[in-house]
Amino acid sequence: MELKVSSLAERPEMLERVVGMADTWPEFTVQDLVGNAHYGRIPRELPEYVLFAEDERGEVVAHAYSVPFSLAAEGRGRLPARGWDEVLVWAFADLRRGVRPDTVSAISVVIAPHAQAGGLSALMLSAMRDNARSHGFHEVVAPVRPNAKHFEPRTPIEEYARRVRPDGLPHDPWLRVHARAGATIDSIAPASMTTAGSLEQWRRWTGLPFDTAGDIEVPGALVPVRCEPERDYAVYVEPNVWMRHPL
Repeated sequence: MELKVSSLAERPEMLERVVGMADTWPEFTVQDLVGNAHYGRIPRELPEYVLFAEDERGEVVAHAYSVPFSLAAEGRGRLPARGWDEVLVWAFADLRRGVRPDTVSAISVVIAPHAQAGGLSALMLSAMRDNARSHGFHEVVAPVRPNAKHFEPRTPIEEYARRVRPDGLPHDPWLRVHARAGATIDSIAPASMTTAGSLEQWRRWTGLPFDTAGDIEVPGALVPVRCEPERDYAVYVEPNVWMRHPL
C-alpha cells in the first residue's frame, strides 16, 4: 500500500473526510465528557497537529491527533494522573491564554477498520514524532491506552504495563510500538478517562443488562465498570500509561 501522509494545515479541504473516517472505538469510550468537549476542536483549531494518511486511491486510512501544551507551566511539571482528559484541558487552556507550549502530547492514532494490522499505527506514530520535531519540540508524551489490556480487565494496570517479553519489549502490542519508537514508561495515569452514565445509557452503549451491583466486565474496557443499581448509574474510570518520546 502506497501512502501519503499530510497535515490538515497543509490540506484543509480534507477536514470532513478525516473527521468522518470510520473507526472501531467501543461506544462507551466516546462518551467521556472531557473528550466530547475538546477532541472535536483539535482538527479545527490545531490543524497542524492533525496528520492523516491516504492510500493510492486517495482514501483516508489513518489519522493521528496531537496537541501542544506547557508541561513547565506553574502547577504542572509532572504528567497528570488524570492523563488524557487533563492534557486536553491543559492544551486548550494554554491555547486560549496564549501560553507558549514546550511539549506535544499524542491524543489518538486511529486506523480505518479495513486497514488495520498493516503497520499503520507505527507509521502514524513516527509521523507524529516527526511533526513535533518540525515544530521545534524536543519531546512527545503519550497517555497510551494498552490495546490488549481489555483481555485482562482485572489485572492491575501497574503490573500489566511493566510486563515484558523475553526480548525485553513490552508485552502489550501498542506499548511495544511506542517502545520500538524510542519511548519509555514514565508513570501510570490511573484516571485518564472517565465515562459516567445512567444504567439505561450503559445498556444502550454496551447491550449488557447492567442490573447487578459491583464491577461489570465490558467488552473493550480496560478495567471493570462500577455499577450502582440503587443509584441508577455506572462509572468507568480508565487507566492509561504515560510514555515519553525524546526527539
